[in-house]
Amino acid sequence: MIDKRKNIADIYTLSPLQEGILFHTLLSPHSGVYQPQVCLTLVGSLDISRFKQAWETIIARHQLFRVSFHWEKRDRPFQAVYRQVNLPWEEQDWRDISLDKQEQKLAEFLEVDRKRDFDLKKPPQMRLTLIHCPDNRYYFLWTQHHLIIDGWSSGLVVKEVFQAYNGKIELSYTRPYGDYIGWLKQQDKTTAKAFWKKELTGFTTPTNWGIENNKPILLENISQAEQEICLSENITTNLKSLAQQQEITLNTLIRGALGLLISYYSGEQDIVFGATCSGRAGTLEGLNSMVGLFINTLPVRIKVPPQQNLVSWLKELQTQQGKTSQYEYVSLLEIQENSDLATGTSLFDTILVFENYPVDLSVAQTTQSLTIDSVKSTEWTSLPLTILVAGTRELSIKIKYHCHRFSDGDIDRLLNNFQNILTKIIEDPKQQLWELSENIGNAESTGNVEILDSLLPQLFQKQVEKTPDNIAVIFEEESLTYEQLNKKANQVAHHLQKLGVKPETLVGICLQRSLEIVIAILAILKVGGAYVPIDPNHPLERINFILEDAQISILLTNQDFPNCPVKTLINLQTNYFQSYPEQNTNPTPELSLDNSIYALYTSGSTGNPKAVINTHRGLLNRLNWMQKAYELTPDDRVLQKTPYTFDVSVWEFLWTLLNGTCLVIAKPDGHQDSAYLASLIIEQNITTVHFVPSMLQVFLEEQKASQCNSLKRVICSGEALSVDLRNRFFQTIKAELNNLYGPTEAAIDVTACTCQTDDLSVPIGLPIDNIQVYVLNAQLQLLPVGVVGELYLGGEGLARGYLNKPDLTAENFVPNPFKAGARLYRTGDLVRYQEDGNVEYVGRIDNQVKIRGVRLELGEIEAILSQHPDIIACVVLAKEFAPGDRRLLAYIQTSQTEDISEELRQFLGERIPNYGIPSVFITLESFPLTNNGKLNTKALLALNYSSKKEIISPRNETETAIMEIWKEILKVDNLSIDDNFFELGGNSLIATRVNSRLRQSFSLDLPLRTLFEKPTIASLAQRIDVIQLSVQPAATPIDSTKQRKEIEI
Repeated sequence: MIDKRKNIADIYTLSPLQEGILFHTLLSPHSGVYQPQVCLTLVGSLDISRFKQAWETIIARHQLFRVSFHWEKRDRPFQAVYRQVNLPWEEQDWRDISLDKQEQKLAEFLEVDRKRDFDLKKPPQMRLTLIHCPDNRYYFLWTQHHLIIDGWSSGLVVKEVFQAYNGKIELSYTRPYGDYIGWLKQQDKTTAKAFWKKELTGFTTPTNWGIENNKPILLENISQAEQEICLSENITTNLKSLAQQQEITLNTLIRGALGLLISYYSGEQDIVFGATCSGRAGTLEGLNSMVGLFINTLPVRIKVPPQQNLVSWLKELQTQQGKTSQYEYVSLLEIQENSDLATGTSLFDTILVFENYPVDLSVAQTTQSLTIDSVKSTEWTSLPLTILVAGTRELSIKIKYHCHRFSDGDIDRLLNNFQNILTKIIEDPKQQLWELSENIGNAESTGNVEILDSLLPQLFQKQVEKTPDNIAVIFEEESLTYEQLNKKANQVAHHLQKLGVKPETLVGICLQRSLEIVIAILAILKVGGAYVPIDPNHPLERINFILEDAQISILLTNQDFPNCPVKTLINLQTNYFQSYPEQNTNPTPELSLDNSIYALYTSGSTGNPKAVINTHRGLLNRLNWMQKAYELTPDDRVLQKTPYTFDVSVWEFLWTLLNGTCLVIAKPDGHQDSAYLASLIIEQNITTVHFVPSMLQVFLEEQKASQCNSLKRVICSGEALSVDLRNRFFQTIKAELNNLYGPTEAAIDVTACTCQTDDLSVPIGLPIDNIQVYVLNAQLQLLPVGVVGELYLGGEGLARGYLNKPDLTAENFVPNPFKAGARLYRTGDLVRYQEDGNVEYVGRIDNQVKIRGVRLELGEIEAILSQHPDIIACVVLAKEFAPGDRRLLAYIQTSQTEDISEELRQFLGERIPNYGIPSVFITLESFPLTNNGKLNTKALLALNYSSKKEIISPRNETETAIMEIWKEILKVDNLSIDDNFFELGGNSLIATRVNSRLRQSFSLDLPLRTLFEKPTIASLAQRIDVIQLSVQPAATPIDSTKQRKEIEI
């Protein structure tokens, strides 16, 4: 038996990439991610003894086939080179398995073999398996750990093995890998780090594709897949010719195309992705023939100025690539630490591998009696997306991806779009960059039907003739039939006509919720005017602003206004209708579809509200669709509870009255009283009601909500509807739930979705009739399925614009680049297409925040937090406590009486990255709402909350021991047990050191990922205590100053 220590030939440190791979292997030890496989199909007469001898020769020839790795009790890990190791040889006999079943069995065998761990402390870090098949066929599997070899080296080794097997060529001397490690130590790290710092200056936010699911998952639980597309020989030849003509490499051209694709998907003009470099560009003699791990993964930063010429841009990339190649020996960890990204934030999640490995050369190096029928290489990485480009006559683009992050459809479209961009590059290299990604996305969603020629007053009058005696409207103890309502509306209408009201005249209404509101609206519409609703509860200053801004000369009201700027006040009290004779005749104004019908004031960025002017065309289109979709009948009853200054009230009033249905009006302020609403729905047999989601949340908590059995349909809009709230609705109410979306600038609603209980999300749906929905980037280019972009709307529903604000109208209503003479409204909402064509709401453009340099969508965090079983409702907001100190705050309603903040942090930590976990969880009994029933975020942010950091001292021996280790390794003082390891400057290498110390201190086999799952002293101590109790009596922490200093192999 060989003495272990005498068998050690050399010891040296790891290369930068080896350190990174070692860290990820320790973090997820059973994932099989860094275990590439080379599978050869051999046909013919194989001399197995000679084949084994060939492999023994190669193992003796190259150091890294004889190394072990060690990391504990050392500041830096090291590798030990053994003089001799046993050949890791296995054989299997499949000769009784038919050929048609062998392929499936091989795939299963490869998967099992890939997940067989290597013992990193015992060489060799590879294994060889020969599988005997019928008819002199063999599968030969060479499984390696990526710590010892890269793809280029694999090709060299396969070639050398068959040279040794054939005995034709005397293998020349090759330098040991230790020489390369020594060469690395001699390089100028200071200059290199300064270069990379400058290269990445100002880059603070990692680039996302925009189609990912960012839910965290343990590496060993990740399911991976791959898809591939082959470019034709003609496209490949043209790409190579273009590169040659412009004096750039094909690699640069491919990098540029990928940069354009990522920029197109992400909407960013400054992007970073990873790329592998061979690591063989150094000055070390004999480097190209050495075997080992030389490649490195480096960031590629590409800026995409839309107006720049393609060729000049590619030449700049070529120059940039030449500069970075001088410093490709720096580790990614060191580069990241010198960047402007927040600690713990990855530079990239996508890597490009441009393969030119000589692996296929080995096919020709066989004998006449033995041939290699095929060579297949497989490898996975820890990154979610790896793009491999390879081939000679026909380039192939293969994407390997994590299935929990990307769908198969996402990758299929991504591959096709990559090919589209490459094709467009060939077609016209003189194009500007923005033109290369033009029109490679989705066409818009749309639906087209003819709009009725009849106008709203005529349609109402026809309904009066059909159902004159039906109850049209009920308010508390009062009611009116359709005929009575029509007569009263005519009374006011003729009065207005005498006062000069005609099409395009704006008439104000300032009334509490009542029968008179309905009469007033109908009266104004009957003479062709447009109504302007004003909330009587608003401050007088705001009321006067609206009256003056809209130049209103006639105001319908039932109260006095001191110093009112309006010329004529019409007080619609009971005696008004007694003072004027009833009118049976209906006014007949000269009205068109393009005349204005109402002007609704919405919040303005200047502090003063702005009025949106909508037309008969837009509203009729909306109401016609709604009737076709939901088929309201005279037997239905619609609850009118929305404040009439909010556009939902328009359909509550008019859709109901155009279809012979009874409108039940809630009392003033009743829309905020859930108990009253439940009672009213039950008493009046309401079938149709609208809720803003935040009010629906409150309503469902009402005891009587489950007794509202008359409800047929509930319509939600105004806010995002969460999956949790949808599920709670179906558990409480047996009715249809519809999620509608639309801005005031597009006639109430433009998309609709009927909710289903088993859907994974609640989309805003498909476009209604005659509405076009576009998802566009900043250059107004169509985006593909899954990519988040801004929602633009076109079609019949668009408002005319903003009253007396031509500049604002021009800013938000822009020319439609897809239809000459048409307009688009830019909503400011972020959405994406789902694969079934539905549109999914993501959030507001202005609701994106950056925390520690990472862009976050608050709605995504809310959606995940709401999935916790104890959360009734939640809101996540960002608040700045000091310049540069912005934090996430979660406002929650829970079903628990005790504090569940730590439980929620753990819940979120299993689903989203750490930077998306709120700093503070604030429990409230209820959320403040605005008058319209929407969430009042300003009131939430105004709640008193102390931002002062409290230092919490250790409470037990475990916390004390952990804190001492952190202080020593992180070089920090004044720690608190709730401090986050990564926010204190911890990184992957430091985590490895800390974990090693923890394992020694507590005599515990502690997985490296524990520190990532429990990054605070308190949570980590709790986990360690649990582990100790499960395996042994509690151990006394070892004094960290008394550790052994000698190297142990």
